[in-house]
Amino acid sequence: MDCVYCTLPEIKTRTVKNNGLAWAFLTNIPIAPGHTLVAPVRHVQKFEELTADEKTAIFALMTEVKAALEDLFGAEGFHHVWNEEKIAGQSIPHFHLHIVPRKTGDEGITEYEPRKFLYRPGSRETTPEAELQDISKQITAKLK
Repeated sequence: MDCVYCTLPEIKTRTVKNNGLAWAFLTNIPIAPGHTLVAPVRHVQKFEELTADEKTAIFALMTEVKAALEDLFGAEGFHHVWNEEKIAGQSIPHFHLHIVPRKTGDEGITEYEPRKFLYRPGSRETTPEAELQDISKQITAKLK
C-alpha cells in the first residue's frame, strides 16, 4: 500500500493517542502549534467509507484532543476540516480530520476567510434569495 499514514514510521512516532479504531497524530506542516490529525486505523479515503464505529471513535478522539489543546495551548476555538479528493485539497488519500487550535494572537495562518477556499474565486455578491430557494427545493427533492 502506498499510503504514508499507513506505512511511514515517523508519522507513527507522532501519535498522541490511539483508541483501536482511530488514532490522533501531529501533522508535519501545522497551521498553528498543536495542529492534530485524527484518522481511522483502517485505510479508507472518504468519510462515507467509515463504519459507524470508526466515526464514533474519530469523534471521541476529536473531543479528547480538543480538551488537551485547550489546556496546553489555551485554545479559544478550533478549525475542524477534512478534504475529500484531490480537487478538494486531499493530498493524502486516507481520511483524516484536521483539528487546528486557535487563540487570540496565535501564530501560523491567522487570516481566516473561508470564502477564499470554499466559494468561487474572486468577488462574489450575495446570492439572490430566489436562487437559494430554488437550490433548496432541488436538494430537498433529492433527499426524499
